Amino acid sequence: MKNKIFIAIDTKNINRARKIIAQSKLNNFKIGYKFGLEFFNSKYGRKFISKMRSEIVFIDLKLHDIPNTMSSALISLKDLKINYLTVHISSGLKALREVKKVSGKIKIVGVTTLTSLDTQDLKSLGYKKPLSEMVKQQSKLAQKANLDGIVCSPHEVKLVKKFFSKEIITPGIRTNSKINDQKRVMTPKAAFKQGSDWLVIGRDLTKGNIKKNFKRLSDHLNQ
Repeated sequence: MKNKIFIAIDTKNINRARKIIAQSKLNNFKIGYKFGLEFFNSKYGRKFISKMRSEIVFIDLKLHDIPNTMSSALISLKDLKINYLTVHISSGLKALREVKKVSGKIKIVGVTTLTSLDTQDLKSLGYKKPLSEMVKQQSKLAQKANLDGIVCSPHEVKLVKKFFSKEIITPGIRTNSKINDQKRVMTPKAAFKQGSDWLVIGRDLTKGNIKKNFKRLSDHLNQ
């Protein structure tokens, strides 16, 4: 079975995005492409995505609003061929169910607690529960809302799997020691061992020679 990787297209440069996609069509991995707010909101971002038909497309908008606004936002994306779309689980059960109701073939993926946050950050926001308890509650809510997937840190995968039975997508993946703007990180091999279904990898694959970066990733996973 092929390892599944979502490549984070963290750019608003169309030519750069086109190059990343062209150089990452590899037979030894199952590849999808994750587009976040930077790309989607750029001048030609949505138009570029609208032309993607054969690729696995992951739109990482992290919708977080009242139920009607969230479901209306999803409906406005129906002209695109989207495979996965993120929503914040903290939007609440009613909003999650409303989105799921109108999702059709789009897989709705709930975001737990961002990998840029730790327990101290949550305390500063007024959350009294430890991070692990937060993720536990979010996983239960995602299961109750019948979401198709969850985004969580690789450090919480085993916990999430106790309460959520579908796909688990993990960002915060690093093949080197640079953690950049994320705090709860892990190597690709370790993340797959935890039980991640998909890894989200950006800079470690897209910076420099993409094919060499994939070779390095393949060697790492086969060690």
